[in-house]
Amino acid sequence: MTWWPIGASLMSSNVGSGLFIGLAGTGAATGIAVGGFEWNAAWVLVALGWIFVPVYISAGVVTMPEYLRKRFGGQRIRIYMSVLSLILYIFTKISTDIFSGALFIQVSLGWDLYLSTVLLLAVTAVFTIAGGLTAVIYTDALQTVIMVVGAFVLMFIAFDKVGWYEGLKEQYEAAVPSITVPNTTCHLPRSDAFHIFRDPLTGDLPWPGLVFGLTVLATWVWCADQVIVQRSLSAKNLSHAKGGSVLGGYLKILPMFFIVMPGMISRALFPDEVGCVDPQVCQKVCGAAVGCSNIAYPKLVVHLMPVGMRGLMIAVMMAALMSSLTSIFNSSSTLFTMDIWQRLRRQATERELMVVGRVFVLVLVVISILWIPIIQSSNSGQLFDYIQAITSFLAPPITAVFIMAIFWKRVNEQGAFWGLMDTRPGILKNVHYLYFALILLGFSGIVITVISLCTPAIPDQHLIRLTWWTRHSEEERIDLDNPWSASTPPDHSSEGPSESPAEPAPCWKRLGMWLCGLSSVAQPELSPEQRQDLEKKLTSIREEPVWRNVCNINALLLLTINVFLWGFFA
Repeated sequence: MTWWPIGASLMSSNVGSGLFIGLAGTGAATGIAVGGFEWNAAWVLVALGWIFVPVYISAGVVTMPEYLRKRFGGQRIRIYMSVLSLILYIFTKISTDIFSGALFIQVSLGWDLYLSTVLLLAVTAVFTIAGGLTAVIYTDALQTVIMVVGAFVLMFIAFDKVGWYEGLKEQYEAAVPSITVPNTTCHLPRSDAFHIFRDPLTGDLPWPGLVFGLTVLATWVWCADQVIVQRSLSAKNLSHAKGGSVLGGYLKILPMFFIVMPGMISRALFPDEVGCVDPQVCQKVCGAAVGCSNIAYPKLVVHLMPVGMRGLMIAVMMAALMSSLTSIFNSSSTLFTMDIWQRLRRQATERELMVVGRVFVLVLVVISILWIPIIQSSNSGQLFDYIQAITSFLAPPITAVFIMAIFWKRVNEQGAFWGLMDTRPGILKNVHYLYFALILLGFSGIVITVISLCTPAIPDQHLIRLTWWTRHSEEERIDLDNPWSASTPPDHSSEGPSESPAEPAPCWKRLGMWLCGLSSVAQPELSPEQRQDLEKKLTSIREEPVWRNVCNINALLLLTINVFLWGFFA
């Protein structure tokens, strides 16, 4: 892949319908501070392209648990990481995207929530099952264009309706619902709604948490999560991976203006529905007694867009949903087949892995649908807060392990494993989730350090091209014992005689193979020398000086713009 589809795919894989609904909803409820979540991504995307991806490429890995297996040896970390990643995908990505996409259809078209869910999934699952990573990335690129154009059109219509930024300030501060709860202030817009940096003790998004605690979560999302990193690892070379990161960083500047602020406009225009606080009223408006801020974006689409443009925005939301879901489905099936199924069936053929991965997608979908009622009633109905809170409870130990594995060769398997096993100290149960993430990162780092120093170090010959300091080494690495490898080569004869060119497969089998993206044409076997040359090319992190400098200049420009925006809206 070249840099531009990678950058577009990084954006659309992250900005799914869950983010459209969630960011706009939290913006409607609390103001612009939630946009800091998007701007923080630029810094971590640069870290992805300049720090993490060079190590992953030189290590020659396909999945993030595979990197940990090569770095530490053994199998328990790889299994634990794969299972934990899949849990995070189900509860913070798949279920929220399905719910938000279905909610959008429900508000826009009046369809039943669960009927909308089934239809969405039918289209998305067929696309994912029939395609692979290449199809997903190119479709992501197209859908990013649709998403950005449609969202900008709605943004201009919405700002024009309220009198642009100054008009938004006036109308948002006066957006109080007609029916309120006596003796409370929950119906009043926040006094700091137009500031990103908020009080470190009383703020809903305290500024130290937004700057530092959020970076902990973002490092997992952008630098250690299979869904995102898989796109960067598909690059032609390291310069294209860096270029994709920079483009993704520029695109992540936009959601503040075309999602968060339109969500605030929605509350200003429809305070009784979007800003409702009475449980009975909210139940009638959106079916959730805890609040209706999640309908902010679809409400804007339905009431402000002309008929033809409304269709475009429904296409935008479906594009966002499909691009995000297909990315997660593809990465989840890769994790399950490469890191779990191969452990259970070491002799599994490539075809078996492909089919198992497709079937696993269906299992994920069923579990995610069953979780939707929980999402509706969580975190005062603010979808984005739900996503970030769940992530902050599970992701910091992963972030700690990856950062220390890359930068400190003394970290060993025992330290990494017990660092991942941290339980939450009871004293932290009422701490804000962004502070909690920061504290848990530090606690995990201490556990990793202490246990690693108390147990034997990993010899240097096993760490070549697996850390930042050894990424350029030309020495041959001696891999740690791999319990995943089969003692005998895979038995391809089990694939059956029907795959011989002389004996064509039945029609039903050819149709099934086509749906699963499988070819009936035998692939040529590579000689050991060809395989070695290919591996050397795939793990090279050499760059042309010209393109390396172009990437560096663009990264500096991106970060300069980012700092200016933080300062302007602070």
